[in-house]
Amino acid sequence: MSSFDRGTYNPAVATRVLLVDDHELVRQGVAAMLHKADGIEIVGEARTGREAIEATRRDLPDVVLMDVRMPDMDGLEATKRIKEERPRTAVIMVTMHDNPAYLRDAVRAGAAGYLLKDVSKEELVDAIRQVSTGGAFIESKLLRGMLSEMKPAGPVPSAAKNLTKREREILSLVAEGMSNREIAAKLFLSVKTVSTYRTRILEKMAMKTNADITYYAIKNNLLQ
Repeated sequence: MSSFDRGTYNPAVATRVLLVDDHELVRQGVAAMLHKADGIEIVGEARTGREAIEATRRDLPDVVLMDVRMPDMDGLEATKRIKEERPRTAVIMVTMHDNPAYLRDAVRAGAAGYLLKDVSKEELVDAIRQVSTGGAFIESKLLRGMLSEMKPAGPVPSAAKNLTKREREILSLVAEGMSNREIAAKLFLSVKTVSTYRTRILEKMAMKTNADITYYAIKNNLLQ
C-alpha cells in the first residue's frame, strides 16, 4: 500500500464512516469488518450516488467508503459533489475494478483513497485512519499501473513554476506514495530536510494535505 500521512490519528475520537454500495451483502460485509475496530463508528449506509450525497448531508461522516459503479449516479460523480459540499469529508473508493483509469478519475474527483474489494480488514482500517487525518491511501499496484500508462511529465503548469527543481522532484515522489524516509534515501537527503521541503511545497502551492499534492500531480501530469 501507499499512504501519505498528515495528521495524527486519535482513537479516542470516533471516525464517522458512511458505507455506500448498491449491494446489501457488500455493505453488510464491510460493516462486519469494521464492527469491532477501535475508534470507528458506522453512521449510515447508502445504495446509490444520490443517496450517498443525501446521507452525507444528514449524517456528516468523516469518511465515506464509496463504490464506483452504481445505478442512479456513479461513485465518481457522487464523490465530486460530496467534496464540493463538504471538503473535509474524505472519500475512499472501494471497488472491484483495478483499472488505472478509474484511479485517475477518482483522484481527480477528490477521492483520498482507492482500494479493491478484496482488501483485508487491517488494510481497510488503516486506510480509514490515514484519510481521516488528511492523508491519502492508494493500492501500490494500482498506482504503479497508472504511472506506467501516463505520458512523460509535460510542461510545468504555472502554479508550480515557483517551485525549485528539487521541490518539483519531491512533489512527484510524494504523489507516488513515498514516505519522507524513502524519499530521503532515494535523494541522499536527511529525513528532516525532506520534511522541510514537503512543508515548503504545501505552503507555496497553497495546499493543505498530501492528497492535494497527489491530486495536483496526477491532474497536471507531473509524475516522473
